[in-house]
Amino acid sequence: MLNRRPWKLAAYAAIFAGGFLAVGCGAEGHSQSSNAVDTSVQPSAASGSASTATHGVVRIGYQLDGTDIILKAKKWLDQALQKKGYRVQWIQFVGGPQLLQAMNAGAIDFGETGDAPPIFAQAAGTPLLYLAHEPADPKGEAILVPANSPIHTVKDLKGKTIALNKGSNVEYMLVQQLKKAGLSIHDVTLDFLTPPNARAAFEAGKVDAWAIWDPYESSAENAIHARAIADGTGVTNNYQFYYVTRQFAKQHPDVVQDYLSGLAQADGWVNQHKLDTAKLLAPQMDIDVTSLYESFTKHSFGIEPITKDIVNEQQSIADEFYQLGLIPQPIRVQDDVWQGTFHLHKIP
Repeated sequence: MLNRRPWKLAAYAAIFAGGFLAVGCGAEGHSQSSNAVDTSVQPSAASGSASTATHGVVRIGYQLDGTDIILKAKKWLDQALQKKGYRVQWIQFVGGPQLLQAMNAGAIDFGETGDAPPIFAQAAGTPLLYLAHEPADPKGEAILVPANSPIHTVKDLKGKTIALNKGSNVEYMLVQQLKKAGLSIHDVTLDFLTPPNARAAFEAGKVDAWAIWDPYESSAENAIHARAIADGTGVTNNYQFYYVTRQFAKQHPDVVQDYLSGLAQADGWVNQHKLDTAKLLAPQMDIDVTSLYESFTKHSFGIEPITKDIVNEQQSIADEFYQLGLIPQPIRVQDDVWQGTFHLHKIP
């Protein structure tokens, strides 16, 4: 078991060092092995940190949750940018920390993650800009235990082992829930695993609990009757954020507007077609339609600008991570906020 519980800075710095795991769809949208690294997006192929849009490629990192995967499936952005001479390259990642590590390596131009990954990314010098966010979604993440577990409250987690993706949004939620229950992160053992590996460990009984986000949460609740003992309610708003690299935003502001417009269009479609969305994405995500539909019905979709209140919430996370020694120096979230205005339009 790869337990690393002391929350040392070096462990978190490793998120943004070395290689990153990209799986799923490559440049032409063909399925790849879920265990393979997509070498087509390595920095050497992307000319380092320079944007490749000048060569006709716009690289978007996505996960198996969030609006980007819907935008990919509908192909609206692909068609709109094709008219401008660009080709969209969709690159799948197993989690937000891995996605932003790729952005730090200069391998993607756009991406989407939860609230904690950008804090680590900013501390690592990733040249990202916050573009927009989705509505608050505190119920979109939870701490799960097996159906027959004697654990019924967060306080019962003392001395237990919890699986989670290192540096992800659920990590902040877990810290806050433990604090609320009178515990600290030192009262539990953390097993840092990607969602697929965490699911396997959870089912095999190798961990006592699993901190995870939707749609993995809904799938575990339906397929193996996992039980949620807490979610983000009362401790975090669990925003999803969209990003662009500084250089790309400066060089291609029109593509940034197309990207935001595409997200808004995809969000609007999902709000009106949640069952259709579940049917569309179930084969791609290898999750049953019922679980996906339940996941979508928990949430509302719709991109919103980064406001002062949002910046302040992110700054609170950053300040707490610095106090815990998880980032090497204080950061100013406001310094990495896109200053453009939304000019949303229908695409393609």
